[in-house]
Amino acid sequence: MFTIPAPFKNRSEVSDLKERLDWGEPALTIIDVRDREAFNQSHITGAVSLPMDELVNRALNNFELIRDIYIYGATEKETALGVTKLRLAGYKKVAELVGGLNAWKASGYPVEG
Repeated sequence: MFTIPAPFKNRSEVSDLKERLDWGEPALTIIDVRDREAFNQSHITGAVSLPMDELVNRALNNFELIRDIYIYGATEKETALGVTKLRLAGYKKVAELVGGLNAWKASGYPVEG
């Protein structure tokens, strides 16, 4: 049985994102800001690769400003930088995925790569 997901948070635990995915809420995007080589080795299932140098331009071309976006990078600092860049570009709902890929894997959630 699935629980109703918690409301969107600016800093989300991996369990928050997993609850939303299990609930079937498609109106979100998971962005991996690491380089493509790291992304190809392993990433959260369903994540898209938008390396930091392409992040804002590609996001603006592909996602509406009100889209719920979850970001993770190689480090918490990289994750925070990606979030800041998108917020400055006008995105309203951008969350840092606390612990990123490592926390996702440690929870036993699905990965690709």
